[in-house]
Amino acid sequence: MRCETLDVLERGRLASPSAERNKAPIAAVLKQVLPDHGLVLEIGSGTGQHIVHFAKEMPHLGWQPSEHDEDCLRSIRAWRSFEAAGNLREPLFLDVGDQPWPLTSAAAVISLNMIHIAPWTAAEALVRGARTILEPGGLLFLYGPFRRGGQHTSPSNAAFDRQLQSHNPEWGVRDLDDVAALADLHDFAAAEVHKMPANNLSILFRRR
Repeated sequence: MRCETLDVLERGRLASPSAERNKAPIAAVLKQVLPDHGLVLEIGSGTGQHIVHFAKEMPHLGWQPSEHDEDCLRSIRAWRSFEAAGNLREPLFLDVGDQPWPLTSAAAVISLNMIHIAPWTAAEALVRGARTILEPGGLLFLYGPFRRGGQHTSPSNAAFDRQLQSHNPEWGVRDLDDVAALADLHDFAAAEVHKMPANNLSILFRRR
């Protein structure tokens, strides 16, 4: 996420309208699938809106934000200070391609709206890194637009895909079959798929 392009709120917090819209539906799915305890690592926490909301909604879990964008890191710190969530850790600088990651274990890894605005090598690094820090049964959770069987699920997703590739040819809406094959290669079981608003999907992989 390019945080420098987003709205600025008081105390240095950045705001994404789409994050504000989708944080509650995503939290509803996470409440169903996350464990009863443990640490959840978010890769690419963006503004911090998502993870602050999740920390408040699921206080029984610890939450670890991470980012590689300095504007986003400042925004996450500002949101953390503003909301004063005791179960939300200080954000980590983390680039998925720099492995090993600075965190050695987690109960779950979540990444929202990331793999379509990054090269495919970032998706590969995300899954590889998640496998390293998750115990068997640990959860890898992805959210965003996906193609299914090589086809877009809506005209708006097809238009979004064209927009992404015009910005960077290495970006684009990923095919769920390709993501599932990548996960299988790194010892994750078959995907569990939840349909979400605005033609998005939540994709769950459990480490074998």
